[in-house]
Amino acid sequence: MAYLRLLLLPFSLLYGLIVWIRNRCYDWGWAKRTAFKKPVIVVGNLAVGGTGKSPMTEYLVKLLNGRHQVATLSRGYGRKTHGFSEVTLSSTAEQCGDEPLQFKRKFPHVTVAVDENRVRGARLLFQSGHHVVILDDAYQHRALQPGFAILLFDYRSMSRPKWLLPAGNYRDSFQERRRADLMIVTKTPPAATEVEKHRIRRSLGTDRQVPVLFSGIRYGTLVPLLPDRYPTEATLSSEHTILLVTGIANPTPLSNYLKGHVREIVQLRYPDHYRYTPATLQTITSRFREISNPSKLVITTEKDAQRLLTPALSASLADMPIYMIPIQAEFSEPDESILQQLILRYCTLTLAADSV
Repeated sequence: MAYLRLLLLPFSLLYGLIVWIRNRCYDWGWAKRTAFKKPVIVVGNLAVGGTGKSPMTEYLVKLLNGRHQVATLSRGYGRKTHGFSEVTLSSTAEQCGDEPLQFKRKFPHVTVAVDENRVRGARLLFQSGHHVVILDDAYQHRALQPGFAILLFDYRSMSRPKWLLPAGNYRDSFQERRRADLMIVTKTPPAATEVEKHRIRRSLGTDRQVPVLFSGIRYGTLVPLLPDRYPTEATLSSEHTILLVTGIANPTPLSNYLKGHVREIVQLRYPDHYRYTPATLQTITSRFREISNPSKLVITTEKDAQRLLTPALSASLADMPIYMIPIQAEFSEPDESILQQLILRYCTLTLAADSV
């Protein structure tokens, strides 16, 4: 695999040149950028997937909801529709994408919208009376000028080469971290030392002295996908065999977490944003039946659950105890206080300036 990456380096250089030209066109004013007077918070990353953008977006919604009229805006990756659309509780993943649907089901009273044109989407949300717009995965959407940009890095990726696609996993140059107002290293293990954190802070350092914070992840209690069939939450035990079904960028942290709580894990791993089909459900059903341990469960992620809970598929799940496991970003002090102060101060000052 390492040799293959080396062979792809010329293509990464070409890709990097294209990315560099694109970014400079925006930086030098050759391409139009749109800014808003109201708070616009962007959550994004430089690498491809798996850094925890959704849990971070949800954290911000919890922090700001109740203080301000908040809306989230996403592209709606994988949806079959186009243009601006507000997500409803009756929407499907095919209509709006899995992550926006997850946001809406978690925060039913918060406006969740999708639009591939983030400038248009943000404008429509502000025109409809919202005070703060949080954009999920929009760091590379340079046509929109964020008021506050949060850039995420996966903890384990910090020791790997930061090569651009296709030789590496970066879709944007590591140098573009300088545009961020805040950097957060996600999925930080509890055992991470202050020495290691200091090393990472130095590697992420810029001439702007951008704050670098660390967050972990916390998994919640298992929630049944089909509460009419399995109405109660489940508790993991050392007797369980788990069939883990994932279609996300990086299921390794979840797999490692489950390994510490159950007897055995059987894993079906699909690509990120995988669109489940009846044939896929047959595979899941067959693998579940092959597990001889009577104490067995199917576990999937919140994001996968949005794609599985469609009328065409959910009926095939009725005979299996299938559960989703919630995930959330978790901060220790003083990082949590620093984060909250930065976000609340930015929103308060921006809204105050807009009202003058």
